[in-house]
Amino acid sequence: MQIIQTTGGIAATNAFLIANETTGKAVVFDAPNDTIAPLMARAKKLQLDVIGLWLTHGHFDHVADHAVVTAQYPAAKVLIHKLDEPKLLHPASALPFPLPFVIPPRKADEYVQDNQQLSLGTIKVTVMHTPGHCAGLVVYYLPDEGVLVGGDLIIGGSIGRTDLPDSDHAAMVRSVKRVMSLPPETKLLPGHGDISTLGEELAHNPYVKQIMQS
Repeated sequence: MQIIQTTGGIAATNAFLIANETTGKAVVFDAPNDTIAPLMARAKKLQLDVIGLWLTHGHFDHVADHAVVTAQYPAAKVLIHKLDEPKLLHPASALPFPLPFVIPPRKADEYVQDNQQLSLGTIKVTVMHTPGHCAGLVVYYLPDEGVLVGGDLIIGGSIGRTDLPDSDHAAMVRSVKRVMSLPPETKLLPGHGDISTLGEELAHNPYVKQIMQS
């Protein structure tokens, strides 16, 4: 398995390309504005078949470049939780400020749900619904590889905001506790900030420590 990261856009958001080198299949996780083109170029160079754009949630900084993925890989399926599809259908409607770019609206190709099992070639992926930052936030857990694509649940020494219209702090607490039950050596690929492990977050992230002690 190969993990390729880019970070960019107006919110310094992470995107990840995870490739199954055995089968040549790959998936893009999240699509920040003006950030996805380097991942697509790398996928072309490695002759990967990008089968999907699997979104952690629908906030603008995670979906803005969705069309860049599907323009180059029309068969790539865009996945999101049903509760966050409205943000994908109406990208600008929930924003309190104007964006300097246009996000084309689109429907999801498929919905993901809690405990759903996905496949990236021979790599198993489990969907975990982890609301709190928003209603439809999901994380993608690759148990055999010990990797968690975490979106804006736990982000580089902090946690996702819970002061947004569909945020829920109590749900965030439950979601963090659920994810922290995974093995501490699990590599966390966050929506913002540096890659770490769940064990490192437990040791050094004050928000996670406070939640786990509550």
